[in-house]
Amino acid sequence: MTESESLPTASASGEVVRLEPRQAALDGLRDFQDLILGRLGDLGLPTQDVLVALNQRHALLQSTEHALADLDDEQRARSAYIAKMIMAGSVGLFDAALNYLWDETVIELRKRVIGYDLSYFYAVAEKSESRRKELKTAEDMVKLDDAKLLSGAREIGLISDVGFHQVDHIRFMRNYASAAHPNQVTLTGLQLADWLETCIREVITLPHNNVVAEIKKLLVNVQADRLDPNYLAQTAVFFKDLPGEQADTLATGLFGLYTTVGGEPHTLDNIRDLWPKLWPYVSDDTRFAAGTRLGRFTANADQAQAVLARQLIDLVQGGSYLPQEIKVTELSETIEELLNVHLAWDNFYNEPRVARRIAELVGEQGSVPESLVRQYVKTLVKVFLTNGHGEAIAASPIYIDLISRFSPEQASLALRSFANAEISSQLQRPLSQKKWDELLNLIDIKITGRPERELLEAIREFSGAPDKLRLDSGIKRYLAALPN
Repeated sequence: MTESESLPTASASGEVVRLEPRQAALDGLRDFQDLILGRLGDLGLPTQDVLVALNQRHALLQSTEHALADLDDEQRARSAYIAKMIMAGSVGLFDAALNYLWDETVIELRKRVIGYDLSYFYAVAEKSESRRKELKTAEDMVKLDDAKLLSGAREIGLISDVGFHQVDHIRFMRNYASAAHPNQVTLTGLQLADWLETCIREVITLPHNNVVAEIKKLLVNVQADRLDPNYLAQTAVFFKDLPGEQADTLATGLFGLYTTVGGEPHTLDNIRDLWPKLWPYVSDDTRFAAGTRLGRFTANADQAQAVLARQLIDLVQGGSYLPQEIKVTELSETIEELLNVHLAWDNFYNEPRVARRIAELVGEQGSVPESLVRQYVKTLVKVFLTNGHGEAIAASPIYIDLISRFSPEQASLALRSFANAEISSQLQRPLSQKKWDELLNLIDIKITGRPERELLEAIREFSGAPDKLRLDSGIKRYLAALPN
């Protein structure tokens, strides 16, 4: 029967009349409602404000066919909770209908996650290290709350950003306007139908985009067998074209896969091959997050995971992204080691190795923990000035680079370093004097305060040898004007 056809019925006199479909549907809903409400009344239960108005139920039923248009026969056949949603809505229980709609959405979202890569999803979706340990199989997905399920699906690209915001709103309404909790929120039939269409469009039938499909293929290959060089080269090109957020998500996922104890050797080998190729496209936030996870492993005595995490960080010289507490210890030890090798007889051979380690720890921004700044600057000035007998040629460019990363405050300390007795003693030697002039030129642009600029000019105008600077009364007055 089409919508234009009328429905036959009998009047009170027995005369056959024809009703329009809308009216017939409303009459059918009303008859059922009267039957149910009558029974509730007989049982002494409330009948007011129990069911949604008839016109709202009719609006939902009228819109349902359009909302379901994108579902194929197979998808419809398995959508039991959509059927329950429509049934609950038809009898006027919209709050229950919203519950059923969300149940269907969660079930379908879990299916998409399982069909993509469960381990990768867990590594991205669950930020808590302790909780992540409980997530291994598909059965464990019930341990992940709906907000994390939805957010994790967005991060790995299983739903779009727009879809995420729309579906997250439905999740919010399910929590505060459905039968899940007592509430006074009024829902409409058009709202429910629109939310049904949204869940179908943004979750159930949303196809994978090309990037998501390629990442899935990569994850399958990484865990299947050892990757060959040609595939690795192709993947490096793929990383270059990744959207920034997807690069971050992939890095988070691979880090999680790698640090899961018991990983297959070929999987670990593959991730080690891919990690340096992906690292250049990963944001600082994600890099620091990797360092933070290492810190958590260490703090929680998860030694095996800490070792694995450190392998990836060291592989890309990511020491500058370590947590502060780890960085302070390691940088302090490395600064001391640099001074020790500088003073040893084979310093030309050993200095470059230790200098590179310091460069890795302070990073491109020259970030040094406050407690180590003075030790760092003093040591760097000492090794830059050389031992007076010869220059560590391979280490010198590293020192120049590190000095170029000085902040104005660090440069000010370097400018005043001649006042230290040890450095002043170095400045007796011709090679160190030459390097001192070079140091002044390197830090010139970084000297910003007026007292520091005046001291710099006084040093350059000083007619004596640099080792005599600390004894000059005029220079001392400039020093006294500077803040400690």
